[in-house]
Amino acid sequence: MRIGIMQTFRALWEIEKTERLKVFFLSAAFFAIISSYTIIKELKDSIFMNIVGSKNAVPYAKLFMIFGLVPLVLLYSMLVDTIRRYQLLSYFVWAYSIVGFMCAIIISYGGLGTEVIPPYSLYWFFGWFYYFYIESFSPFVVGVFWAFLNSIFTPDGAKKNYGILISVSKLGGMASAGLAWFLLANANKCHAVGLTETRLHVLLIVISSCILLLVPLIINTMMKMVSGRYLHGYEAAYQFEKKQSKSGKSDTGMFGGLMMLLRYPYVFGIFCTIFFYEVLSAILSYMRLGIAQNSAADISGVSCFLFKMVFYTHFIGFIISLFGTRALVSYLGERLSLMMMPIVMGTLLIYLMWSSSPGALIAAFVALRAIYYAFNQPVTEALYIPTVKDMKFKSKSWIDTFGKKFARGAGSSFNIFASSISGTMTGGVHGVCFGGIVLLWAMVSFFLGRRFDKAIKRGEVIGSDDFED
Repeated sequence: MRIGIMQTFRALWEIEKTERLKVFFLSAAFFAIISSYTIIKELKDSIFMNIVGSKNAVPYAKLFMIFGLVPLVLLYSMLVDTIRRYQLLSYFVWAYSIVGFMCAIIISYGGLGTEVIPPYSLYWFFGWFYYFYIESFSPFVVGVFWAFLNSIFTPDGAKKNYGILISVSKLGGMASAGLAWFLLANANKCHAVGLTETRLHVLLIVISSCILLLVPLIINTMMKMVSGRYLHGYEAAYQFEKKQSKSGKSDTGMFGGLMMLLRYPYVFGIFCTIFFYEVLSAILSYMRLGIAQNSAADISGVSCFLFKMVFYTHFIGFIISLFGTRALVSYLGERLSLMMMPIVMGTLLIYLMWSSSPGALIAAFVALRAIYYAFNQPVTEALYIPTVKDMKFKSKSWIDTFGKKFARGAGSSFNIFASSISGTMTGGVHGVCFGGIVLLWAMVSFFLGRRFDKAIKRGEVIGSDDFED
């Protein structure tokens, strides 16, 4: 029995000798990114609701994000053609760290508390800007990191190592969420030593920005210590990109990624799987905020409730990614692994509709996010590996910004609609929406997985025909 357990752990952490150093640095960078993001993401709603004045503004904020991020996507698409991949990640990390420090300074002067902020005042507009800043963090920091990973790992390397990277990132999320939960749960003691609600939240934002500053240092050290031949990724894509660069055809402009998203069913399929998850997540997240507000007396209570939930989300995600992700992907393959998420999601939603209690909602939301980020996200991200650079970076940026925000906007529109109808009809409306999304999600996942398997088997680079034409 003991030998069997040791063999299991050895298999979990079996890394090719040539990739150990690379995986070590990338794990450290992912740890820092998720540690930073966990703090500001969970503070986003509580700070926004406190400054703007109501959770009813959240759906409208998500709708605004659909178009608010388009200029950033265009800037990002231009930078992809002009600077190296690791530099792109470092520049965005630096930018978001600096903005984070600036937000902390403004909040320290503006304050957080029970006072109502006058609509259309400067501080009221800052609340909307802060929401925009946090919403853009995921596509332009987390998303760019994933794009970088997909460009330097082979499909086999992703299958073996993405689970490890996710596990380490979950430890980072647990550490930062646990710290924030502890501080906010002991808010009264913090107040006694001079840490008011405002200072406590500002401290957490500063900690987040400081942690994020470690990422460029880690990535630049990796680029110096790891040989370039271990940073090629999918060989067919690398050789194709090298050929395009020499011929001067690699610069496709700001709208190249969008055109590929609309032209290629494969990339549009990736968009659809993310869209379906984000719609359902937005619906459940809004319902979660109502429970948070009703269970807390002040902003510290709301934030504490949210960090408690995210701590358990990262903990469950850590267990899944440590023991399940690599084993399941290796056993099931890409196609069945993709289909697992809508099946699990459908099961969770049936449980939620059957129980319809606050406890059931929290359990379903935590389980949904844990399974998605620990298992489904690395599987979905691996779909970009056999694609051209424009799909990996530019199309992905449109999906992670406009696509995700459009999905959250759609979920928010549904929340606005659902809150306007009578309570007796709400369950039926939710059931029809959930059932339709899960069915479509399963169908798209099946065809995406089949196309991925075919491309890897043939050594194909998806999107290369666009350049040849």
